[in-house]
Amino acid sequence: MHSTSDLPSWSPAKKISFRFFFIILTLFIFLNNNGAFLYAEHLFHFPTLWLHKIIPWFSANVLNYNYDFSIFPNGSGDTSYNYVLLLCIFLLAVLGSLIWSVLDRKRKNYNKLYYWLIVLVRFYLAFTLMRYGSVKVVQLQFPQPSLSRLLTPLGEMSPMGLAWTFLGFSNGYNMFMGVIEVLSILLLFKRTLVLGAFLSLAASVHVMAMNYFFDVPVKILSTALVVMCLFILAPYITTILRFFLTYQPQQLSPLQIPAFKKRWQLIAFRSFKYLFIFWTIGLMVTNALTQQYTYGTLAPKPPLYGIYDVEKYILNGKDIQPQDTDQNRWKQVVVDWKDYISISTMDDNKAYFNTTVDVKKKQIEINSKNTESTQYKFKYAFTNDSTLIFKGLKDQDSLSVTLKKYNLKNITLPNRGFHWINEFPYNR
Repeated sequence: MHSTSDLPSWSPAKKISFRFFFIILTLFIFLNNNGAFLYAEHLFHFPTLWLHKIIPWFSANVLNYNYDFSIFPNGSGDTSYNYVLLLCIFLLAVLGSLIWSVLDRKRKNYNKLYYWLIVLVRFYLAFTLMRYGSVKVVQLQFPQPSLSRLLTPLGEMSPMGLAWTFLGFSNGYNMFMGVIEVLSILLLFKRTLVLGAFLSLAASVHVMAMNYFFDVPVKILSTALVVMCLFILAPYITTILRFFLTYQPQQLSPLQIPAFKKRWQLIAFRSFKYLFIFWTIGLMVTNALTQQYTYGTLAPKPPLYGIYDVEKYILNGKDIQPQDTDQNRWKQVVVDWKDYISISTMDDNKAYFNTTVDVKKKQIEINSKNTESTQYKFKYAFTNDSTLIFKGLKDQDSLSVTLKKYNLKNITLPNRGFHWINEFPYNR
């Protein structure tokens, strides 16, 4: 192993900046694990509960910033809580680096500590991108547009919904994005560190741009990943720019590894490193492959999968004719996912329900978690390939619904396909 004792002293500015980045990056990584280090959330369970009390208090009493204090990190990574937590991390890094600078002002360099910080950042960055990449490769993060999404008018989509539809449409683009992110595995090895950092930077900038310009609420994390890539590349930037701008031969300095006093320590360190890498990647791949059979592209379709237009709606023996202002008569039924159904009424109001389907008995129950909502119990039957009939009860009333199944091949987006030759642009 190479010794770090003969390396030159650092400038005061370099030492101060290192102390700041050491604190802010370490705190961010441990307080925003985001699934990078598997099961780490269990280690930080109690600190997280403590922060759930401190952050709202700090917001209300110090910042005078009031928001819904019952909202904590969820599907959105850009909640008020997240931003206040980020501010607290920044303030702690500023204060901590100042105190550290006073107490440790005689130290010549932080070569060993810098190495271990780089290790932490590399592994966090690599595992985060690999986790996102793996679910892109099997098209879990951006699934094919659902039937409900295909029926949503473009103008009614949110920017994020539009992005998810755009990205989910193409298996190939998902694979391309996923492979680039999975290649961040190169960060885990010293010889491929710089190459991995550049690929990770490209992937992270792409994600950050999507999050910013399509209002995806993962802006904090994606920006942090870009910063981490730049932090890893910082010692090499000058040399790389000099190579491209001067056309003169350059050589990158290898990352200096702290020396181990005994050989068994080196063997133990490397063994733990590779076991940790293989264990994390193994679980990551297993989860991705398993989940695609649960809710991914390989998940089985529900027995009544499809889009149905309502042709007849007979309530208590009376044929209810379609009127655009009718808030009760069904207009369209969409069965997208197992145990779920969406029903649109004539006034274009859409409601989602839970369903229980018994294929053997040809029965379906439609209800919602709200016990006061309408409950449906039907027998169902296909009279031909495209006609489905529900007969049963709407609460205590008798109801018969005749539905015509829409031919999904008539929807352009999922059926256009790929063409090497286009005599004219097919832009609709």
